[in-house]
Amino acid sequence: MMETSVILKLMWSAMGIYWLVAVRIGRKTEVSESSWFRVLRLGILAVTFILLLSPWLRVGWLERRLLPDTAMGRIAGVALTTAGLLLCIWARRALGEYWSDKVVLKVDHQLIRRGPYAHLRHPIYSGVLLAVAGTALAIGEWRCLVALALLGTNYFVKAKREDRLLAMHFGDDFAEYKRQAGFLAPKL
Repeated sequence: MMETSVILKLMWSAMGIYWLVAVRIGRKTEVSESSWFRVLRLGILAVTFILLLSPWLRVGWLERRLLPDTAMGRIAGVALTTAGLLLCIWARRALGEYWSDKVVLKVDHQLIRRGPYAHLRHPIYSGVLLAVAGTALAIGEWRCLVALALLGTNYFVKAKREDRLLAMHFGDDFAEYKRQAGFLAPKL
């Protein structure tokens, strides 16, 4: 049987390849974020995945167990990782040509409310965070909790910036959408 860490690395690698291929589809950008913000976000993303998947930062208290190492924990973690990655793919496909890894507005940008966007304003971030939480559960070390907190903070700031940009561009339509769809979790 394949080791859990290998399964998780393969899953995240497949997601990374899908994301790189999907980048090619999109409209021209009308409004974009600053370069320094993008570099900072990409740096945080790199540290997050080094913490999660690499032995390089398995030092000191970071490699200590946060959770007991059980088969059920590993299975539940892989299942949550799978669910999170599938949510990301569904959301990415729903956005289609309006997707970008930057905080941007595309030419003739549309406010997407279909698919997971009917319930979540930022389902890609929700999916990645769910997948990272699943990976953290499967691995069970403190370094994974640090990675989740780091990425969660990064996505919270990025999502707030996106909300401001969309509110300026779409006005009342975005205000109505904001009342209906949750930020990172669905509204009850």
